[in-house]
Amino acid sequence: MSSSQILKGILEGCLLSIIGKGETYGYEMIEKLNDYGFSMVKEGSIYPLLLRMKKEGLVATHQKPLPSGGPKRKYYTLTETGEKELIEFKQRWDAVSTSVDRLLEEEG
Repeated sequence: MSSSQILKGILEGCLLSIIGKGETYGYEMIEKLNDYGFSMVKEGSIYPLLLRMKKEGLVATHQKPLPSGGPKRKYYTLTETGEKELIEFKQRWDAVSTSVDRLLEEEG
């Protein structure tokens, strides 16, 4: 299984966490993911996920003009539902990562 296959299952939770730290826009999310070592995530891969998250009511969007002019930039914030989903993701991640760590560290 490749790292990109594993990542698909956790990317939504990672995006919820980034957005939960404060309103942010798409490219900024990619930069933050890269800062945390998720260099395999490309800009085009998060927009369909963000669109789905919006349809599911996890995030809200609003547009702001750029200081330099040009087209407006879409910013994402968590909704109340998104905040609850982030808490649940953290709980699920903690349970799974603890179990995997225990399994991998166990000597056979």
